[in-house]
Amino acid sequence: MLNLALFLNLEVGGFFNRFSTIFSAEIGDGSSLVFTKLDFWLFFLLVMVVFSFLHKKKLVRSIFLTVVSCFFFFKTSGLYVLLLLISVAVNYFLGKRIYVARSELRSKWIIAFSAIFNLLILGYFKYAYFFTESFNEMFQTDYELVNQFALMGNGFFGSGTFVEKILLPVGVSFFTFQNISYVVDIFRKEIKPVKNFFDYTFFVTFFPQLVMGPIVRARDFIPQISEPFHLTKTEFSWSVIQIVKGLIKKIVIADFLVVYFIDKILFPESSVFSEPGFTYVIAMWAYSIHIYADFSGYTDIAIGLSRLMGFKLKPNFNSPYKALNVADFWRRWHISLGSWLRDYLYIPLGGNRTGSLGSYLAILIIFTFLIFITQWYALLYVYGILTLLYIIGYLTINNFKKYVHRDLNLIITMVVGGLWHGASENFVIWGAMNGCALLVYKYWKRISFYEKSTTWLATFWKIFLTFNFITFTRVWFKLDEVRKGPFNETGLADAEADAYPIQLLKRIWYNFDFSVAYFLDFIVVYQNPLIIMVCGFIVHMLPNKVKKLWENAYSAMPIWMQAISVGIIIILIYQAIGAEQPPFVYLQF
Repeated sequence: MLNLALFLNLEVGGFFNRFSTIFSAEIGDGSSLVFTKLDFWLFFLLVMVVFSFLHKKKLVRSIFLTVVSCFFFFKTSGLYVLLLLISVAVNYFLGKRIYVARSELRSKWIIAFSAIFNLLILGYFKYAYFFTESFNEMFQTDYELVNQFALMGNGFFGSGTFVEKILLPVGVSFFTFQNISYVVDIFRKEIKPVKNFFDYTFFVTFFPQLVMGPIVRARDFIPQISEPFHLTKTEFSWSVIQIVKGLIKKIVIADFLVVYFIDKILFPESSVFSEPGFTYVIAMWAYSIHIYADFSGYTDIAIGLSRLMGFKLKPNFNSPYKALNVADFWRRWHISLGSWLRDYLYIPLGGNRTGSLGSYLAILIIFTFLIFITQWYALLYVYGILTLLYIIGYLTINNFKKYVHRDLNLIITMVVGGLWHGASENFVIWGAMNGCALLVYKYWKRISFYEKSTTWLATFWKIFLTFNFITFTRVWFKLDEVRKGPFNETGLADAEADAYPIQLLKRIWYNFDFSVAYFLDFIVVYQNPLIIMVCGFIVHMLPNKVKKLWENAYSAMPIWMQAISVGIIIILIYQAIGAEQPPFVYLQF
């Protein structure tokens, strides 16, 4: 029971001391309320006890959960909770102003101000260093950023917050996007402003989804606030299943794979790849499973916790590795972000119908941005050639403009989606690669002889190709981990880190070197991670109706049997915890 003891950490003085630690003003990684820690579950237990007395009074319930959510955010990001509340207040006020605006022009000015305000918050905290460093490299300057918010906070509160570095508020991308969607939906007359400020604050700050999503829409969540609390035995059982499923994904699969397998293979002590290429293929497969299990595990827990309090959040994943093509994958992966980008970026740009001035401006900005951060001035020639080809095509080919606009809008959306994941050119490259893949598939499916085939061989081949494309484009997604992890620790140059994706792919291509003897030794050394990897993938690929049978069987059990079975599973889950617990991979977003 050593691992369970690590989870309980009983040596610090028992549960009462833990409660005092949980509700102290201490902040930081060690005190943050992470879903996999005992501290969070003690916190949630107390919240549910108080909630059970308050849930009949809707306004009191909203105020209580808002306070709880703000405290939850405070434990993760400290005084940035004030930034969160300011953002909420500003967007609540702007939503009111748009609704009563007497002219469309005034509404447009307000929506423009809202977009600038929200994007400035996101840009300052998430992308300021990225742009400053790029600017310094391009123009040979030495500008430095100072945490102005920390300086103001220190002056106002007399605190001693670190000012030399701008710290990223956890979940800033998620709550910023929620605020934007709320104001835009009012502008579009799809929803009315929230009458009660506490209801809107509750909507944005609701703690299960606050730091890592899914991105919740006002139209879906706010009507639930006025509904009476209702939770059947079946719904309770389903919620518990979601929470347990999420813990298994995060602790047993994601954390175990990254600690005991992925980091050992994909993070060499130097930039030299010495293993046979096939080992890196298996490690990249494991990395794909890790990414999915980590993020979907968090959202499963968030959805389960929300349902226990009477609120329904939409699913954020739909078995993405069953996808038959790239388009199918992105319909199944991070559904809340995909739908947000579709509704608030892709369609406003013109969608698949036409283009707009925004399409041209976005392409110009993207090319300028790429030249700015990479200093590849040859991209100017690429941009010029593409512009010339566009003019020629527009003058000579019927409906050319329509098709180009549709493709441009798709590429722009995927590039922005890539940049949303991180402040790095690597995320831009990753997003652009997936955007190009979507375009290729759109035209390929028109001529593919097996696209409509439903045979098991064709289905397997489609899934295999899609999974591997998604997996190996994630080499660029992982590059920031390489820079922040072992490459930084070993003092390797940025140039070596930048070469990591290409070197890895070259090693796989030119030095695959599969050997039965080496493979058998490889299995012996990494047998436990490989077993978990294979079992996880098998369960993932099971038909949904089979998984539904398991859920129904559990829901049909008496409560005492459910409690015993969950207790046993929880004990087994926490046997997989090691001394080092990797953070949730999407906490930076």
